[in-house]
Amino acid sequence: MPMKNIRNFCIIAHIDHGKSTLADRLLEYTKTVTDKELQSQTLDSMDLERERGITIKSKAIQMRYDYEGVDYTLNLIDTPGHVDFAYEVSRSIAACEGALLIVDATQGIQAQTISNLYQAVDHDLTIIPVLNKMDMPNAMPEEVEDQIIDLIGCKRSEILHASGKTGMGIEEILQAIIELVPPPVGDPEAPLQGLIFDSVFNSFRGIIAYFKIVNGEIRKGDYVKFFNTEKEYYADEVGVLGLGLVPRDVLKTGDVGYIISGIKTSKEVKVGDTVTHVKRPCAKAISGFEEVKPMVFAGVYPIDTEDYEDLRAAMEKLQLNDASLTFIPESSAALGFGFRCGFLGLLHMEIVQERLDREFNMDVITTVPNVPYLAYTNKGEVVEVHNPSGLPEPGLIDYVEEPYISAQIITHSDYIGNLMALCLGKRGELVKQHYLTTDRVELVFNMPLAEIVFDFYDKLKSISKGYASFDYQTTGFRSSKLVKLDVLLNGENVDALSTLTHVDNAYGMGKRMCEKLKELIPRQQFDVAIQAAIGAKIIARETVKALRKDVTAKCYGGDISRKRKLLEKQKKGKKRMKQVGNVEVPQKAFLAVLKLD
Repeated sequence: MPMKNIRNFCIIAHIDHGKSTLADRLLEYTKTVTDKELQSQTLDSMDLERERGITIKSKAIQMRYDYEGVDYTLNLIDTPGHVDFAYEVSRSIAACEGALLIVDATQGIQAQTISNLYQAVDHDLTIIPVLNKMDMPNAMPEEVEDQIIDLIGCKRSEILHASGKTGMGIEEILQAIIELVPPPVGDPEAPLQGLIFDSVFNSFRGIIAYFKIVNGEIRKGDYVKFFNTEKEYYADEVGVLGLGLVPRDVLKTGDVGYIISGIKTSKEVKVGDTVTHVKRPCAKAISGFEEVKPMVFAGVYPIDTEDYEDLRAAMEKLQLNDASLTFIPESSAALGFGFRCGFLGLLHMEIVQERLDREFNMDVITTVPNVPYLAYTNKGEVVEVHNPSGLPEPGLIDYVEEPYISAQIITHSDYIGNLMALCLGKRGELVKQHYLTTDRVELVFNMPLAEIVFDFYDKLKSISKGYASFDYQTTGFRSSKLVKLDVLLNGENVDALSTLTHVDNAYGMGKRMCEKLKELIPRQQFDVAIQAAIGAKIIARETVKALRKDVTAKCYGGDISRKRKLLEKQKKGKKRMKQVGNVEVPQKAFLAVLKLD
């Protein structure tokens, strides 16, 4: 197919604005999938995505559409909307020339609509605004149109009305894509340059890499190399992406497709890498997208220590499909050998845990998550701390810096007071307050990342009755007074429950942790002392009382000394048991510490 008849576009929007449903309608209208294959969220291949109703992975699919007697190829990439998966969006945008900006007609513009839009504008994508969910009785088209015009400066007539549910406006969207989105630019005669934007692992065929050809062409059987890793392979199979893989003999400039070359190890394929020919290589790699920066770190340990190698293999395969996951080996006195993993946020961590369980049958324990800190020592060294145990001794630390973010909250004006109280309570500083309309306000705060990691998003939604939307960008590090909070069980430090926290929050947090653990740790045959400590100073304590068997039950009447003798014997037994007994901490306890309020 000639290049001028190809259109590459993605769908960007805030979470739950109807991206996947609209993608279903486009597939249905272009007859890419039959009625039999069609299901809700057709492109979402994981069960997990359907259950939760969210997209986790970007998906690419090719559609054919006949417009005014000319056959066009449309490559669609559906993207996630949740802030934790914004990285997936950045990758998808890099492989497109146009974007459908979907806005929910009942909710209007939300925080992530704006941040994803800025990303698309930075890559010079053609933006097609679409007002979705027009079939809803509470749709407010005029108001939301005004918001879109303010945001991107388009004409009112350029905004398309659609409904992913009923299929209204689908034809107009396809028409707009063909007329407005420019065809891919590139030189078919130049050396091959293909940008890898995703990869998946197939247990029968090895690694399948998805790429977009920027210049040149690739044929089946070509000898190719990956630019950054410098590995060379034969292209066993190339093709385009339908609902499954559709093999082709040749892929030309502007095509979006896949390559299978029998790669077995995940480290050999890097997302953002460039594919080129060995004999006639390109001069330089394509400047892809930025490196992913994990925001939340947590230890992941196998429940059974023998499963360590299996967990490593599972993590490597998962990393292939989810480039934003990072991990390095670590060990813990309480939990044995495991990995320190970097995630983009708490939802991402939850999803990874769930996928390890479903796809690889791995039962894991996750420790208390924390954000990366920079510790500056007296000797002028800088130590990056991902784990509380990695913090240098207090005497060696000059100061510690923690990451800060710029948080953007869009809300109804009724909830301003409560949201401000929430953000200021989390050590936030109000930067600006801007009224988008008479009753919609944009609030921008500078906040420490550590404060939003745990339950901030849940609280934000409950305070604003689900109305407020939230997005953030990291802004760098600032010095802060941090302390390491340890949890001791019968005087023994449980390193998996240690956490780094701000000195102002330490006492309250220590007390709440002890109370929570008291509820969760099962009673033993001896007293269990739960203590929270900063260094050698104990700041909170709770005791789980011992289970006591009634040893005097068999004594009817008689002298008190008989009872006393039995109780003394029990007392000695308890004392001995305390010396040899150890306390099992259930998995629930590790997770409950996160939701302390």
